[in-house]
Amino acid sequence: MTKSINVKHKMRGRPATGKTPITGVRLADEIGEALDKFAEQEVDSPTRSEAIRRILRNWLSDNGFLQK
Repeated sequence: MTKSINVKHKMRGRPATGKTPITGVRLADEIGEALDKFAEQEVDSPTRSEAIRRILRNWLSDNGFLQK
């Protein structure tokens, strides 16, 4: 009897890109535009997602819902 060949099988599906859960939201045009203006004034020009995270983190911290 011959020995079988070891084959590494490919994993199915798209590889994971992050570890945190995704929360999708729909934003009105004026909020999207305001987010873009906010991101433009930041030193590192964050993406919309990062801008939303920063705004939420700051608001939650300022209002006592999140520890700094």
